[in-house]
Amino acid sequence: MRKIIYWVHTSVDGFIDGPNGEFDWTAMGPDLSAYADEVHDRVDTFLYGRAVWEMMSGYWPTADKESDHPHDLKFASVWRSTPKIVFSRTLRGPLDWDARLIGSDVASAVADLKAEPGKDLLLNGGSAIGGLLASLGLLDEIQVIVHPVVLGGGKPLLPIDRFGLDLVETRTFDKRSVLLSYVPA
Repeated sequence: MRKIIYWVHTSVDGFIDGPNGEFDWTAMGPDLSAYADEVHDRVDTFLYGRAVWEMMSGYWPTADKESDHPHDLKFASVWRSTPKIVFSRTLRGPLDWDARLIGSDVASAVADLKAEPGKDLLLNGGSAIGGLLASLGLLDEIQVIVHPVVLGGGKPLLPIDRFGLDLVETRTFDKRSVLLSYVPA
């Protein structure tokens, strides 16, 4: 059975974006970029909620032409070539960039995805879809990258009441950010 890995960047105070939706505070240094490559090698499908999809599809299709950052140069082609699934009740298809839309019955759709053959699935950020999948017991790993910034507000990491976790790994990247890797308890 395929796993769903929830990969998310957060501030020290537990927000995945700033008070006005800012996502300009993450730093992809060489160590974190290399770890991201390891994670991407484990998966064959990216999962997104609507807001993260809009951010990703607005940047990654041409990131390697607009940026000279080593991570961007490498990941842009990975992003373009990897199938994507977008969870949204408000978007209407068809979607570009090898993406398909799931708009209802998320639990059943995700259970079907997990039962398909293939590599694991990577849920990139998104507190609403992350919270929903957590509450449904459908997340298998939660990889939180904590960046050394306090945002003072924004979207919380997981907007659910209570969810027990077991810590399975920690790592430090670029003497700056920290991975906290969990599995549901």
